[in-house]
Amino acid sequence: MALKASALKVGDTHSERVVENLSRTQIVQYAGASGDYNPLHTDEVFTTKVAGYPSVFAHGMLTMGMTGKMLTNYVGDARLTKYGVRFTSQVWPGDTLDATATVKAIKDEGGVKLVELDVATTNQDGVTVLSGYAEARIDP
Repeated sequence: MALKASALKVGDTHSERVVENLSRTQIVQYAGASGDYNPLHTDEVFTTKVAGYPSVFAHGMLTMGMTGKMLTNYVGDARLTKYGVRFTSQVWPGDTLDATATVKAIKDEGGVKLVELDVATTNQDGVTVLSGYAEARIDP
C-alpha cells in the first residue's frame, strides 16, 4: 500500500530491523549474488593477517540493499525515484542493523506528489553505518 501525502508530516519516521546477527554466510552469499569477491569480505586469513582488520566485513552495497528493502516496504513497490547513501562505518559479522526513514519534505512536482526522506542505518551499538536520502512518489 502506497503512502498518502495527506497522512504524512515532516518529521514522521519509519524504522525496521533489517538484519539480526549478520552471518558470515550472508556476507558470502552476497559476494556470490553481486560478483564482488573482494577477499576483505570473504577470506578471514587475508583480512586479518594481510590487511590487518579484525575480521571480514560486509559489502557496503549489502547494507545499502537491506536499507533499500526497508524503503520499499515503507513507500511501496516501484515508488522510489531517488536513493543515495554514504557508508559511514563498517558492518561486521554478528551486527544487528536497524534502518530509519525520516520525512524531510513533501512536495508537488508537475502534479506528482513526492516525499523526500533522510535515511540512516545503525548497528546494535547505535553507530550509524549508513546515511543517505531517498525520494518517492506518493498518493495525494
